[in-house]
Order: sequence, then structure tokens, then C-alpha cells
Amino acid sequence: MYTKTAPTSGWSLLGGVAVVCTLFGGNVAAKDHDVTVAIHVSTQGLDLSHPADAQIFYTRLKNAAWVACTRGNQVNLVPVDNLQGCYEKALGGAIRSAKTPMLTQIYLETHPLQDAAKHGIEIPAQLAAK
Repeated sequence: MYTKTAPTSGWSLLGGVAVVCTLFGGNVAAKDHDVTVAIHVSTQGLDLSHPADAQIFYTRLKNAAWVACTRGNQVNLVPVDNLQGCYEKALGGAIRSAKTPMLTQIYLETHPLQDAAKHGIEIPAQLAAK
């Protein structure tokens, strides 16, 4: 997930906000510099091939997307201009990165195929045929 906005302070934010993550990252501008707000979302204890576990993980991804797009201002970053767009981009990016059919199926319960395509989410053939 990536967003761009301007902070109220400069370079000191760059090191304090950049966190390495495999699923999430929200970009915000630090004056003329990009800052990555990233949240690692763990699958520990979950089997994403099971619907209940995939739903738990999907909820974690949604929460992390919301936090990345709304709480960057706690480190003096200006809030994003388009909160919903940031959230959808973050969630879509996380689903794309996970490459898990069960998560894709859950995502498609509330999002059209066009949204999935916009975020580069691969649609399994059995889901695309529906």
C-alpha cells in the first residue's frame, strides 16, 4: 500500500518511519523525500488454505491498511488526501503480494474484478469464470 503526502518535519522521519515489510507499505513524502510507512502482517498460527484462517488474516490486512493510511500523522506526517484510495491501494497490494487464492476469493466478495485487475491481483480461473 502506498500513499503520498507531506510531513511537518524533515529527514529525521525517514529513519524512524521506514520499516521493512513483505505485504504493506504506505509512501508519504517527507518534503522532497519519500518515506515508507510499512506494517508487517503475520500469518503465524494461520493456514491460509482454510477459510476461517484466511478470513482472520484478511481482517488483519484490512486493519493494517487502515492504520498505515490513517496514523502516519502520529509521526508528524500530513494525512493523505484520499484516505479511501490509500486504503484500497494498500489492501489490493497486500492481496496481490500474498498470492493466496482463498484471500483473493474473500477480497472479491466485496470488490469487483475490475478492482482486482487495477491492483494486479491474479484471479484463479475458477473465480474468473463466476
